[in-house]
Amino acid sequence: MHTLADRLQPGSPYPLGATFDGMGVNFAVFSANADRIELCLFDPEGRRELKRLTLPECTDEVWHGYLPDAEPGLVYGYRAHGRYEPEAGHRFNPNKLLLDPYARRLQGQIKWTDALHGYRVGHRNADLSFDKRDSAPAMPKAVVVDDHWDWSRDRRPDTPWSETVIYEAHVKGLTKLMEEVPARERGTYAALGHPAVIRHLKRIGATAIELLPIHAFTQDRFLQEKGLRNYWGYNSLGFFAPEQGYMASPHQDELRRAVHRLHKAGIEVILDVVYNHTCEGSERGPTLSWRGLDNASYYRLVDGDARYTINDTGTGNTLNMSKARVIQMVADSLRYWATSFGVDGFRFDLGLTLGREATGFDPGAAFFDVLRQDPVLGRLKLIAEPWDVGPGGYQLGNFPPGFAEWNDKYRDTVREYWRGEPAKRADLAARLSGSGDLFDRRARRPWASVNLLAAHDGFTLADTVTYEERHNEANGEDNRDGHSHNASRNWGVEGPTDDPVINDARGRVMRSMLTTLLTSLGTPMLVAGDEFGRTQQGNNNAYCQDNEISWLDWQAAATPEGQALIDFTARLTELRRRYTVLRNPTFLYGKDSPGEGIEDIEWWDERGGRLSPEDWQNPEGRALLMRRATRTGDGQVEAVSLLLNASADPITFTLPPPHATRTVLIDSAKPDQQEIEIGDSYEVAPQGAALVTWRSGFEA
Repeated sequence: MHTLADRLQPGSPYPLGATFDGMGVNFAVFSANADRIELCLFDPEGRRELKRLTLPECTDEVWHGYLPDAEPGLVYGYRAHGRYEPEAGHRFNPNKLLLDPYARRLQGQIKWTDALHGYRVGHRNADLSFDKRDSAPAMPKAVVVDDHWDWSRDRRPDTPWSETVIYEAHVKGLTKLMEEVPARERGTYAALGHPAVIRHLKRIGATAIELLPIHAFTQDRFLQEKGLRNYWGYNSLGFFAPEQGYMASPHQDELRRAVHRLHKAGIEVILDVVYNHTCEGSERGPTLSWRGLDNASYYRLVDGDARYTINDTGTGNTLNMSKARVIQMVADSLRYWATSFGVDGFRFDLGLTLGREATGFDPGAAFFDVLRQDPVLGRLKLIAEPWDVGPGGYQLGNFPPGFAEWNDKYRDTVREYWRGEPAKRADLAARLSGSGDLFDRRARRPWASVNLLAAHDGFTLADTVTYEERHNEANGEDNRDGHSHNASRNWGVEGPTDDPVINDARGRVMRSMLTTLLTSLGTPMLVAGDEFGRTQQGNNNAYCQDNEISWLDWQAAATPEGQALIDFTARLTELRRRYTVLRNPTFLYGKDSPGEGIEDIEWWDERGGRLSPEDWQNPEGRALLMRRATRTGDGQVEAVSLLLNASADPITFTLPPPHATRTVLIDSAKPDQQEIEIGDSYEVAPQGAALVTWRSGFEA
């Protein structure tokens, strides 16, 4: 490396971050309230600070400078000078080394010490005090990168929403115990593109893998002190840098290579992203990056008392998405992952927070407008988690067109129906048909409802039929954390049992729930391991369990029971592909008739009669038949009926007219049964589900 200059040239305010142009590096960082910002250069190991150079120019609140002869691999950070006036929202402290918010690679880990705080921990009115200790020895550093990658030979799958099946997975947990993957690659980005992973995803019919956060994140101090780790990663330290802990090598290209291999297999990659808050926490949190660069701009502060951060996220702080530069940072981050890593979509953690304006949630918020009009981002899959803990913090169905949303009402209704709760038929019907009551507005489509039985947060599918209470003792919070309402049922015994009757019921209910999920209108999402009955031992908040509680047990997947459930799941996704009406791209209301005297969607009871208003309100009605029909390309009418029996007794369904020879495609009580022909009736087992088809031209 050349000897570096002792003074920066003016450089450019665009682009933000550290940008190598072949001859040197341009540095640009936003701060509306700083008086001066210094660039700090370190030795290659990040241990010794070599020099400090003042950024010489400030244009439109962006401080910038150019360092000639600097190369990729240069290690750096910032120090920001300005007012330390917490009551006014300003917390500048040049003794604190700050990460570049646009850092594309980090070196080192946080070493927790009180010196990371801008104030004197333990002092009276602590956050109003001022700490003079240098935090650099405890801080990770940013690294300049040259991240060019030739994507010209890559082809995005561009799977239509109506054909999408999402598989939510954790980078580490997915392959940590997968013996087919080389030991050094297990639990890393490199393993995502391994043939064994791709083979499994293709087998179960997944078209997209949705990864839990892979942005650089912190290992929380309070967890480390308890001997635990932040496993999920919802505590972002950097929005541009991949998490180092998932790398098998020093090269970030292993993630790009994995995405390329997944694309070649026709599988999209969606990232779970956390832009609602950062790891700096409340006003009593550490000063690591944004707080030290411009606390009053980056965070929402209490009106009239700017000493305090607004906590609509439950994590201590909330990013201020009403500020143009904050929106730019998030949009730049999204665009970077889409263009530099080939990512196909994003799931926004606490997405409601991103649409908060001064008056509350607004579907016309600036951030949503920015994404929808962006020529890159507007073409990707965008998924919102439609809630947070702030005022009016539940907005399911209220996001603008272009967004899909996690539908927790779907999850809860399906769980409640299958555990036998009364008066669930009407609500279930709405969920089965794409939740049009929530999403059929502003030209949105059924795919906007992301239907799920489980997610990373909560019980797994298997635990939903095994436990009625949470069992989170391993989290070290006396089993007080996690949801108390799980809409689960253990079917007779809390936890594992050798009782064949109970195990038979549990297996049947799991298959019935999977049948429900994969035959509902909307976008189905499977959680990694649910396809073979993965358990978290009743832990419904395994955010800190970086161990066998959370990792996928591929030996369990290889058992006869595991293989049977995988095969059953694969059959369901194959049926979803085969029958268009199971994934109909538009809402159905029984208003159109494809022919043969039947409507596009109809509801019947087990007696073969249409449900009356009284039937819909019958609290003991636990049988339901949904028939959907369409006209095929060859002019025939094709109908598919979903038969559901959540009662404790077998029910013989009289199938609705016309009289025809029908085919049972799948039966949750008979997972080994192949497709069979039947007449006008069919018996469905207790807690059972079956899918039956009929096509004109084959009348008996």
